Amino acid sequence: MTVLATVIVLGVLIFVHELGHFWAAKAVGIEVQRFSIGLGPRVFGFTRGETEYIISAIPLGGYVK
Repeated sequence: MTVLATVIVLGVLIFVHELGHFWAAKAVGIEVQRFSIGLGPRVFGFTRGETEYIISAIPLGGYVK
């Protein structure tokens, strides 16, 4: 249970952090090609507008491209 709680808390923290990068880029007119939570191979994703939203296999990071 502790491992699951840790993964969930880290996931929320990473999501909020990357969302800040996403909003900052959008606010100044920079195109965001990809918003990814997790690293490694893609598990789930979809495209909306110009941005591809992805959840990847390793939940220890994320990035905004």
